[in-house]
Formats: sequence, C-alpha cells, structure tokens
Amino acid sequence: TKTMRLRRTKRILECVRSVYTSKIISSDKDLVALVFYGTEQSKNPRNSFKHVYVYHDLDSPGSQRVLDIDKLLGEKGAQFAEKTIGSGETSLGEALWCCSNLYSDIKLRLSHKRLMIFTCRDDPHGGDGAKDRQARTKAADLKETGVVIDLMHLTKPGGFDVSLFFCDIVSPPEDESELGLQIEPCRKLEDLQKRVRAKELKKRSQSRLTFSLGEGVNLAVGVYVLARTATKPSAVKLHRDTNEPVRTKTRYFHAHNGGILLPNDMKRAQVYGKKQIVMEKDEVDEIKKFDDPGLVLMGFKPMDRLKLHHHIRPALFIYPEEEQISGSSCVFTALLLKCSEKNVFALCRYIPRRNTPPRFVALVPQREELDQSQTQATPPGFNVIFLPFADDIRTLDAHVGPTASDEQVDKMKEIVHKLRFKYKSDSFENPVLQQHYRNLEALALNMLEPEPIEDLTMPKVQMMDARLGPLAQEFKDLVYPPDYNPEGKPAAKRKTAESGGGAAEKKPKAEISEEELKNHVANSTLGKLTVPVLKDACKQFGIRTTGTKKQELIDALTMQLSK
Repeated sequence: TKTMRLRRTKRILECVRSVYTSKIISSDKDLVALVFYGTEQSKNPRNSFKHVYVYHDLDSPGSQRVLDIDKLLGEKGAQFAEKTIGSGETSLGEALWCCSNLYSDIKLRLSHKRLMIFTCRDDPHGGDGAKDRQARTKAADLKETGVVIDLMHLTKPGGFDVSLFFCDIVSPPEDESELGLQIEPCRKLEDLQKRVRAKELKKRSQSRLTFSLGEGVNLAVGVYVLARTATKPSAVKLHRDTNEPVRTKTRYFHAHNGGILLPNDMKRAQVYGKKQIVMEKDEVDEIKKFDDPGLVLMGFKPMDRLKLHHHIRPALFIYPEEEQISGSSCVFTALLLKCSEKNVFALCRYIPRRNTPPRFVALVPQREELDQSQTQATPPGFNVIFLPFADDIRTLDAHVGPTASDEQVDKMKEIVHKLRFKYKSDSFENPVLQQHYRNLEALALNMLEPEPIEDLTMPKVQMMDARLGPLAQEFKDLVYPPDYNPEGKPAAKRKTAESGGGAAEKKPKAEISEEELKNHVANSTLGKLTVPVLKDACKQFGIRTTGTKKQELIDALTMQLSK
C-alpha cells in the first residue's frame, strides 16, 4: 500500500541522513553518493541511463546534503519526490553501470569502495531475464574492480527471498558471522542503521606484526583498537581575511648568526656526570632500537595470576592476517581454543614499531559471541593487556579509618543489592560530545536551536528512592550521630592561638647580622641564603635593588659590603 511504501521510504531516508551526519563528524574525507533507480525522471552524467536519478554525486558529505534529504521527508517531501523524481521502470543493471561511472570519474585513489542497495523488492525486474542477466554481469564487473556490494533489504508481505535474484548480485560475506545479515531483512530503523554502520565502518588494523611462537613458528596478526576515548575535534586555524586553513611550519635558527639549521646541522646531547655527551642521530636511533617490531611468546600463566591493578592503559586486540603469512588463521585459532579451554593467558614481549621500547603484555583469549539477530557481538581473538614493570608499581600507605560494624555493613549490602543494574558502556553517550555536535549541527543546518540531549550520566533519583524505600534513612541512623545535618554548614575550625582567642601570631622573621653577611661575602656563600632572607638583608642595610632575582640581590649585597 501507499502508506507502507511511505514508511519504508522514510526509514531508508532517515538511515541515509544518519550516515551523512555521522560522516560529517567522524569521516569528512569519505566520499558518498545517493542514487535512485526505477525513477520516472533521469539525471546522471551525460544522461546515458534511463530511469536512474543521481540525487547526490560522489563527494564529501556536507550540511547542504542533509538539508536536501530533509526535503524528501514527510508528506510534503513525498510530494516533492513524486514531482522531481517520480516512479518508472526498474533496471538495476543500468543503476549499477551508472555507479561504476561515478567511481571511474573520481581521480583520487580510494582505499575501499562499497555499494549499498536499499530495496524491499526481491525480484526487481518481475522475471525479465534480459534485465536480470544485465544486472548480474554489471555486478560481477564491479566486484572485479574491488567494489563490495551489500544488500540492505527491508521486510515485505510474504517475506523477502534473497535466493530469487540478489544472491548473485551481492558480494560474498567477509566473515562467516555475516551470513545471517544477508538473509534476515530489517524490520526497524534501528536495525537498518545498525547494519549500515557495521558495513560502512571499515575495520582497519593499527599495524600488522609477526607473532613468534618459537622454533621458527611465526604467524601474522593485525593489531586493532576496539575502544578509544572520543574527544572533540581539534580547532582549525583559518586566515583572518580569506577563512582559508593555514599551515604551521617549524624552523630552527642559529642562536648567534640567525642562519637556518637543517636536520643534519643538529646533534643530540645528554648530560652525564656534569659532562655533555654529544651523539649523532644514527647513534640515538641505534641506542633506542631493542629488537624488530613484533610479538614474541614468553610462556603461559593461569588467568588468576592476572590482577585488575595490572591494567595500566587501554587494551588492544589481535586477529590473524592470512594474507601476510599463509596458515596464520589455523595456528591462531588452535592457540585461541587451547588457551580458552585451559583458562590461561599468553605472556608475550610486544614491540609495536621501530625504535620503541618493549613491553610485556598478556594475551587474554576471547571467544566469538552472537546476539539474537545472529550479528557478531564479540569477535574472536586475543585482548592485549599491557602489564606494568616493577618500576611502575607504587607502594602506598593505606589510610586507617574507623571500622564499620557488622550491622552497618549488612545494611549497606542491602542498599547495594537494591541498586544493582546491568552496566553496558555502549548504553551511555558522552553528554559533552553530544551537546557539542548538536550545536555544530544546528549551526550548519540553520536550525533555530539545537536538539535537546538526554544526559544518561545523571542518576535517576526518583527510581533510586523508590527502590531503596526506608533503607537510606536506616543507614544514616546507624552511621551518623542524631544531630547530623548533611546540608548544614561545617563547624568552624579552632583557632591555632590559644591565648585571647586572637589570630595565630606570625612567625618572626629571622634577621641576619652584618658580621654574618660579611662572612658569607668573604666565603662566596651568599647563594646558600634564600631570596626572602636576601631581601630582608637589603632592607635592613638600606641597599636599593633594581630587581628581585637572587643573583641581582647577591650582587647588590656583595658590592655594598665589599666597600
């Protein structure tokens, strides 16, 4: 029905809009295009393809594109789309050919190319064999050039049968866990956004290293960052008159003649034993080099030997790289399964790159987990936990406070039990970042005011009070004295001076005699005196000084007392 078509169209457009807004924030250098096929009007390069409408060319996303998507939303948007784009014959082969031309027209080198097909029709050509063959041929050509084709299909009455047509169009899954993604259709906007986000985010490795197990057994692994602190983007400096971005250049000049110093004109030095040790750059690099980058297995330890306080920085994640060394996946999987079965972690020496000091790391095994929709929730691999050296561990004196009674401890256990909940880090967004991006979005899209955000870090006081009931007051009665008022002002501090209730007497200044000063001048030991003592000495003997630096005070006293 028309209502169902409008709902599906709205779902897809909102998903495209979310992709645009996320790209503007996180990947503004990525190129994105939006192409409608099966349209009445035709708009494409050189108008070579009928019933294909290129709404947005392949370019970086911007605020104007988001506004263009907003024009297509709602009832007015549907009327605008019907008038501008319309609905006509469907030819997926023509649309794929048009997308191929969009890729070829870009002169830049693209790291990866992905094409997502949004549809609710499992047989778009209605059994037309010629159009089916054309689409299959063009899809094969695209896949040969490195384009990954994904299907983002929505539910339809009677179910969506991928095997009718699209099984020959889409690219094979990159992972076995993605088989469920290609079969199950999307029923909600959240499902569609989740699927698109999983596809559009290319899993790039931070580095690729050799993992040495000993006795010449090596495998290749990729190092990934699964979690990283999200921060506001750094400010871009612009030219005052043209608003063009400016570049910063650093140059070194000679302190005496003002000449420009090149890298080979400069050396490194280290002071040791009051002597300056000068070294060349190559010598410094050789000193820094410990070994070639990679992971070297040192042994295995039971998991109970790994303590929480050993975690000193965010963990990394490693996964096999079959393309680098053949057989890496097989050896890696065997190691992962055995470590998981025996409940042990692998202790390794880790050097991430050249001229980097080594670290000891613990490789903690992690099995694959799937959610209810058969989407991979947890990837299989090893978490790389950085371990501290002996120098990194501090010994602290624990503060000894009053000991709680058993009754107080039992009451707090009840409170903790009432307020327990399942914590998931992905359920809480950083409110500072969210407000920052909402403000930028409002400015870019000419909105009257930014959309309000929900600060999920604020405690839900009413719900907590309802769960606790009288427990909070009972705990206060057990711990605090009867007259305790947490909102009252703290008691005034006692005066340090006991006599007369007045303020504490100031510590008298230590005066120094003229004879002592002359001895210091004769022995050249005025530098042992502090600046306040030197200032008081100058005032004591009526010596005027032009500055307040220690050497200036010493020079003034030396000149006066040497006369």
